[in-house]
Amino acid sequence: MGKYSIEELIRQTKQKENSDEFFELETPRVLEVNLDGEVWAKMGSMVSYTGDIKFEREGILEHGVGKFFKQAFSGEGTSLMSARGKGNLYLAEQGKKVTIIDLNNESITVNGNDLLAFETGIEWDINMMKKIAGMLSGGIFNVYLEGMGKVAITSHYEPLTLLVRPGQPVVTDPNATVAWSGHLEPEFRTDMTLKTFFGRGSGESVQMEFNGEGFVIIQPYEEVYYSSSNKNS
Repeated sequence: MGKYSIEELIRQTKQKENSDEFFELETPRVLEVNLDGEVWAKMGSMVSYTGDIKFEREGILEHGVGKFFKQAFSGEGTSLMSARGKGNLYLAEQGKKVTIIDLNNESITVNGNDLLAFETGIEWDINMMKKIAGMLSGGIFNVYLEGMGKVAITSHYEPLTLLVRPGQPVVTDPNATVAWSGHLEPEFRTDMTLKTFFGRGSGESVQMEFNGEGFVIIQPYEEVYYSSSNKNS
């Protein structure tokens, strides 16, 4: 932000008027939800709102016992809240860039730490990546979303989408992987050479390999986050 008079500051940075899209980018790092009903959002992502909106943490058994147990073990990265009412809701996550994706009877898997919000009509489930459990301290839980509607994801800086083609696998660092095509199932592998070179704690020693046809979204940043149990240890 540069140097402004008060009038210039308001003109340059004020919120957009007459928004009609359900999800809109108020700024590259702030999502505006033009709410008239309900939306699911990441717990703690609300930065402001206008109108009559009520917030409620996801009920323990609201989505079934199975999802409750998955969420109980997945830490804060996949904690959700419901926002209900009518007004303008503003969501953000640690200054990360926001990207809006329209699902048209399609599916996407998002790293639990990078899911900001989604429409209530979208089916979702939490996936635990058992093969990577114990290899990394974070990033083993992801959210699978399927159906019609908007999904907002976050990334550190500009995201990059890599195309996965048959016979041309894409290999990524788990801590830099934001999302991928819902039908893709990544395989995890350990690079012993890198583990030897960098030391056993190096993130590069564990890699995700995507085969088939689809896409992978990565960020130019290795984000390591920890579950509640790790935070308290």
